[in-house]
Amino acid sequence: MRGSVRRADRAPRRTTRDRCSVSRVLLIALLLVATAGAVVAYGDPERISHASQAVSSMLRKQSAGPTRSVQIARGRGGEFALQAKVNGVSAPMVIDTGATSVVLTYETAMAAGLPLELLNFNVDVETAGGHTRAAKLSLDSLAIGKLVERSVPALVVPRGQMKTNLLGMSFLDRLESWEVRADQLRLHGYP
Repeated sequence: MRGSVRRADRAPRRTTRDRCSVSRVLLIALLLVATAGAVVAYGDPERISHASQAVSSMLRKQSAGPTRSVQIARGRGGEFALQAKVNGVSAPMVIDTGATSVVLTYETAMAAGLPLELLNFNVDVETAGGHTRAAKLSLDSLAIGKLVERSVPALVVPRGQMKTNLLGMSFLDRLESWEVRADQLRLHGYP
């Protein structure tokens, strides 16, 4: 009978997640009190604005989740080439900030299972090989490492018109930022 007795006065255990939540609430409260103190102490609108921006910046850093970013090394020819996944299918791409859209070769579009028979090639485009017509579509997903975007506008060119896929601005514009430093291109997604 001893083993069946439960003590009703035991407090429930707190999990690590509960402790983190409490810590965040206390941190936010502390920062708000500090901001209010700055307002009272300084009375200067410029200093108040600066204090408010500092608090906002700290809160963003505190609440931000894990950073989604990818680094790509510059190739021997000066280009930034990478391996992407178009609708889950692996596809080599070259980053082209001069391309307004992601542009896929016909062969990559076919491998990704895109409905090529339904496409209307009615968009005029200039490629390195000259003038051609492309078809508009939307990719279910386009992934580069940890960066995954859904419903990405793209173009498909007819068979044989291009040798490589281009990662253009219709993907890059969805990122928080991208930058080139030395021989590395860094793509940063939103948390």
